[in-house]
Amino acid sequence: MGRYRGPIIKLCRREGANLVGTVKAQRYMDKRQYGPGQHGNKRRRKPTEYGIRLREKQKLRLIYGLSEKQFRTLFDEAVRRPGPTGAVFLQLLESRLDNVVYRLGIATTRRQSRQFVGHKHILVNGKRVDVPSYRVKPGDEIALAERSRNNAIIKANLEAKARGKVEPWLEFDAEAVKGTFSRIPSREDIVVPVNELMVIEYYSR
Repeated sequence: MGRYRGPIIKLCRREGANLVGTVKAQRYMDKRQYGPGQHGNKRRRKPTEYGIRLREKQKLRLIYGLSEKQFRTLFDEAVRRPGPTGAVFLQLLESRLDNVVYRLGIATTRRQSRQFVGHKHILVNGKRVDVPSYRVKPGDEIALAERSRNNAIIKANLEAKARGKVEPWLEFDAEAVKGTFSRIPSREDIVVPVNELMVIEYYSR
């Protein structure tokens, strides 16, 4: 199955969570606090234990915009690494280049970030990288390509980000439009509306 390219708000309503983190999506969900489709506002059956774990897995996968194969491959890597599997899994997700570009504020959503990376707007340590899944390591410098600095969408994104905070594991120089992945984030640093332990339980069944 290919990547989902339909309306993201439909997925947000199905999962009952703001998967993209935008104000517009939250406003839409507050207005329609039920599932998508003509039967979305009818009473639903009580979910099973399996159903609850499945929804948590889907929610986390959709937040980061991965296919099932990519998601499972990353999970299997987290299982093999030392440390709590849930925390390691989230750290691997946060270390993807498309996520780092999003966290720096160059893009407003991970979807947009993936597009920027694919269109070669992003440099890592001075070299152009167009692979969204590229693993960023501590000390790596992520910058905007010179030709992309006048992009109206990116400029608007950076102006909006200037009013907010950068994540504690990142450093960002707004003047030079470049950031540094200073360290691997701790579990406490990563804020996602998901119980990752249920994701582990889902794959361990």
